[in-house]
Amino acid sequence: MTETTTNAMWGGRFAAGPDAIMEAINASIGFDKRLAKQDIDGSRAHAAMLAATGILSDSDAEAIREGLLTVLSEIEGGSFRFSTALEDIHMNVEARLKEVIGEPAGRLHTGRSRNDQVATDFKLWVRDQIDAAIAGLEALMRALLAQAEAGADWVMPGFTHLQTAQPVTWGHHMMAYVEMFARDRSRFIDARARMNECPLGAAALAGTSFPIDREMTARALGFDRPAANSLDAVSDRDFALEFLAAASICAMHLSRFAEELVIWSSAQFRFVRLSDRFSTGSSIMPQKKNPDAAELIRAKIGRIFGANVALMTVMKGLPLAYSKDMQEDKEQVFDAADNLMLALAAMEGMVRDMSANRAALEAAAGSGFSTATDLADWLVRVLGLPFREAHHVTGALVAMAEQGGVDLPDLSLEQMRSVHPGITADIFDVLGVHNSVASRMSYGGTAPEQVRAQVARWKEQLA
Repeated sequence: MTETTTNAMWGGRFAAGPDAIMEAINASIGFDKRLAKQDIDGSRAHAAMLAATGILSDSDAEAIREGLLTVLSEIEGGSFRFSTALEDIHMNVEARLKEVIGEPAGRLHTGRSRNDQVATDFKLWVRDQIDAAIAGLEALMRALLAQAEAGADWVMPGFTHLQTAQPVTWGHHMMAYVEMFARDRSRFIDARARMNECPLGAAALAGTSFPIDREMTARALGFDRPAANSLDAVSDRDFALEFLAAASICAMHLSRFAEELVIWSSAQFRFVRLSDRFSTGSSIMPQKKNPDAAELIRAKIGRIFGANVALMTVMKGLPLAYSKDMQEDKEQVFDAADNLMLALAAMEGMVRDMSANRAALEAAAGSGFSTATDLADWLVRVLGLPFREAHHVTGALVAMAEQGGVDLPDLSLEQMRSVHPGITADIFDVLGVHNSVASRMSYGGTAPEQVRAQVARWKEQLA
């Protein structure tokens, strides 16, 4: 039987036989080459430690250091040739290092394994992504603060169930997202602090008999300390899972805001105008201006959620310590990180460029009997009615206004007194939307004064 016939079930791509199939499923260089800088940083720190502890001669350490810089330069310059036969980034770098400096390259792997090497590389990469996410969130928060400060006293409808509820201010709405993204930022900060333990020196799973200095390599790579258990160090991927969990919550917040921008920019709402930089036109309808960037941000959450579930599924049944399953940890995280950073950058750009339609916001703020709660509160505060009775009176007045096709402020005093004789002309002072928002002075409320205080607090924190 010919080999082509034997392997027909695998298709033309694998006509070369089982060896080609094994190479294809085993190799990770197609994606883990993204870890090149982290891999070389880890190797440089390891070589310096081997020299400092006398395990490696100074001359070999210097040759390795220079050789690694040459390899990094080739990778960054695009001239490096990656080989799937060498499986992964670690072996590709080591093979090229041997070509560059010869025999000393073989001593670099003393006192370590690919297991602790990949765990270290991946932690360094995820840590860099966390730093980028924090920076992206802070930029987005600053853009939201600028919007909030400009519109601290602009009135708009606040919604529940996407139905008009009570008037709020544009600034207050923007500040709600500042708070959400601030919590996302704190989750990334917490995750970074928790993950900042160095796996290097854990070797394959049991540590090493060489007199290495793990504190030295941890410091050199910016970790707070070496990981305390070698089994855990090489088999832990919860740092990646925690990154994905924080990314998923952040993406959910981005998606919620993107949904609002899609609604607000529609012809039916006209609350905001998105800039041309973050909109597209229609191929057939010349009047259209589509909020494509917001829609794509809204869709990104599926990939980020999916990455979180995928890696959870990979890790859930693995015994200690390392299993080859863990090679499937990186692509999910790479994709999620790429899409999170893109979504953050796009949202920050949209928020900076967008302009709120103050007139449309104010017109909508007064619709839908949005000051009904203010009326009920006045009945309680001024007339001393129990809130349930005030609620009933207000409901009757809303029904009267609705039947007459007017809003609450348009009812006459006589009409109001027909429902409750104690109502006075002072009631009209609370029925305007500006009066309504100005009265919400409780901490965290929508009053412009409160909004400006929160803006100032966050500007100081982000300074």
